[in-house]
Order: sequence, then C-alpha cells, then structure tokens
Amino acid sequence: MTAASSPLAIVVLAAGKGTRMKSDLHKVLHPIAGRPMLDHLLASAAELVPARQVVVVGSGRDQLEAALGGRAAIAVQEPQHGTGHAVQQAEAALSGFAGDVLILYGDVPFVRPETMRAMIERLHGEDNPAVVVLGFEPAETLQYGRVIAEQGRILKMVEHKDASEEERACRLCNSGLMAVRSDELFSLLARVDNQNAQGEYYLVDVVNVANGDGRTCAVVVTADEEEVAGINSRAELAEAEERWQQRRRRRAMDDGASLIAPQTVWFAWDTQLGRDVLVEPNVVFGPGVTVADGAKIRAFCHIEGASLGPKVEVGPYARLRPGAVLEEKAKVGNFVEVKKAVLGKGAKANHLSYIGDAEVGAGANIGAGTITCNYDGYFKYKTVIGERAFIGSNSALVAPVKIGADAIVGAGSAVTRDVAPGELRIVRADQLVKPGWADRFHDAMKKKKAEKK
Repeated sequence: MTAASSPLAIVVLAAGKGTRMKSDLHKVLHPIAGRPMLDHLLASAAELVPARQVVVVGSGRDQLEAALGGRAAIAVQEPQHGTGHAVQQAEAALSGFAGDVLILYGDVPFVRPETMRAMIERLHGEDNPAVVVLGFEPAETLQYGRVIAEQGRILKMVEHKDASEEERACRLCNSGLMAVRSDELFSLLARVDNQNAQGEYYLVDVVNVANGDGRTCAVVVTADEEEVAGINSRAELAEAEERWQQRRRRRAMDDGASLIAPQTVWFAWDTQLGRDVLVEPNVVFGPGVTVADGAKIRAFCHIEGASLGPKVEVGPYARLRPGAVLEEKAKVGNFVEVKKAVLGKGAKANHLSYIGDAEVGAGANIGAGTITCNYDGYFKYKTVIGERAFIGSNSALVAPVKIGADAIVGAGSAVTRDVAPGELRIVRADQLVKPGWADRFHDAMKKKKAEKK
C-alpha cells in the first residue's frame, strides 16, 4: 500500500503538566496569533486528511475536551510514565484502525504539512522502514536526544542524559515526531522498558527495539529548527509569537500590502489583507478580519471580527469589534468604536462615536460624539440610519429607532422615535436666557471671597 492510499491516524501528545507556564490554562491551549497552539498543529495535520485523530491528555482533560469539541478522540495518561507510555494510551482509540500513525506533540505547533508528508512517504520507502523519525540539526544541541545515523538509516536513538560523550558530539537531534504503521506501533511499544536515567518508557526506544529485530529505521531531516521548536514557558510562547508575526508581516508585504512599521503590526492567524492596503504603525488585528484592496488603516487601531471593503479608511485610534462591516469607501475616524454594525458605501463616522447594532446607509454622515444607545440593561436593539442621513454632533439615538433617508438630526438631540425620510428632528430643551445674570453672579462671588480674607 502506498502513502497516498494508506489511511492516516494522528496521535498528539498533550499530557504534560506544563508547570513552567504557571497557568491554569492547559499549555497547548495558549494562543499564538489568537489561535491555540494545538489548533495550529491540527490545521496543518488536516491537510493530510487523517481518518482518525487522538489527543493524549493528563491534567486539564476537561479544557481540552471543550476546546476540541469532538474533533479528536481523547486518551488519558494517568499516571505519566514517559512518551512511550503516553502513546500506548491511544491504543484503544485506534482499535480496528489499519494504516499509518503520525505522532506529534501539542506544544510543537508549527510542523509543516510538507514535513508530515515527507515522513509518511519515507515510511513507504522501498526499504520498508519500521519507524521514521524527524530529525534536525540545531545551532545548540542542548539537552536534545541524539539520532545516530548513517546515510539516513538510524543506528541508534539515545536521550541526552543517557548518551556518551561521543554520542553527544553528534549534531543530529531527535524532534520526537515519528511515523509508524499501526500494525507495528503497539507491539514495538510493548517491548520498550524503562531502564534509563529517568526511569521512563521512552518513545524513541521503539527504534532501538526495531533495530534489534534487524529492521530498518529511517530519519527525515528538516532544515528549519524553528519548525520543531517546543513551547514550554511564557518566554518561549512569546518567542514563538514573534517568529510567527515576523513571517506573517513578510508575507503581507510580499502579497502587496504596505506596512509602515512592520514590527509594530500584529496579525491574527486568519487575517486577510488585499493589495495596496496601507497599515500604519501600532495596529492590532484580532481573529476574523478581512481587508479589501486599497484600504487604509491608520495608526493605533484595534480590529477584530470585521470586514473592510475596498478603499475604506479606518482610524487613527479606532476600534472595530466583531460584526463591523465597512463597505466601499466608508470611513471610521479617530476614537470611533463600531460593533455589529454595517456602514454603507461612503458612509462616515469621523470622530468620537459609538456605532453598535446598527445599519448606516450609503453616504450617511455621523457627527462627532454620536451614540447608538443599543442596550437597556437587558436586551440589545437596532438603529437603522438611511442613506445620506445627517446626524448632528453629540446626538443619542435610542434604539430601536429608524432615521429615514436624507433626514437631519440636529446636534445634541436625544432621538427616541423614528425620523421620517427628509425630516429635520431637533430634540432639545428651550434655551433659557437671563441677561446680566452672569455679571451679578461674578460680582457677588468676588465680594464673598474678599470678605473671607
């Protein structure tokens, strides 16, 4: 059976306690670019269309079950006696499965689909290897286990603590990732012992067991050390985030967007930018943002869950929240917040406004300080503003309310009833005028102040 025709199962090891994170959140659920690291890994694995997925957990099972939402079977490793023991816990979940098994790590989230495919293809090589290991050559070998190999064939696998000085001089290190056929995986694991410095059942020892049987075991080497970098602490999480952001910024510019100060722009995992988009410094994209061609995003904006049409302009200092939709040439200016609202073609909200749960028609103008009062403490209500309507500054539109096309709302109005198309609505108290009152007040207060000295 070829690699293309053989079913694939993914086993993700995520039973580590993640104590260095010092967090109540499971380690593999910590986000990078707004996406849990486990989801980054599963998204890459999904490109290989696995028939089964198993995540091996220890503590934090409830968190992982909720996050996975049935996308993978859960196997529990408790107590924890090493990586080999962890993979054994997936045996029941893989009962009846016949095919290839790819073993990954939940805290190693950026393994590329191409690398996974290379491992599976090597497993189906002419020499019929029992195990395929992903190796790499880091700048510093540190505490990594070593892969002792000749011409791609593994002679021995050894953990750093158990390695001799000669073995530690080898620069080819073990990433921990493996590919094994399902009909051999668990029989090999059953023969692994814990006679080592840690007293644990090492997954890597399946290679040594297979070698002892006279079988071939092979290594596939990735040239990208960062691809197999594990994340075990907050500092390493931040480093991984920065590496991801650097690659994403470069891709955005390669695809035709201009980033004025790339190092200050932060993308989410799914941010989409069109061509000729301008992004000024200190812009943060949360998940769920699409930006069409020619849009301008000024400095210090935060945008999440929003869709920006062609040639829109946002900011500076604007916040677009989930459900914000800006159609072609719409403009949201400084200190404006938009949530679950559509601004039609050419509509403008230039300053100091909150537009929530609303529809704003094409060409409408929202004056400074305008608020759509969408919440009564219990429920949300909608405001509809017609095309070309003009909302004067410092107006409060108390939803549910409709402002007709071409209507004008006078500045300072609190509108609680619908405004008809073409109508002028002014909702203000009458001005009270008392000539000379201020002069008499100042005279009296100055006299009182003088008397107290």
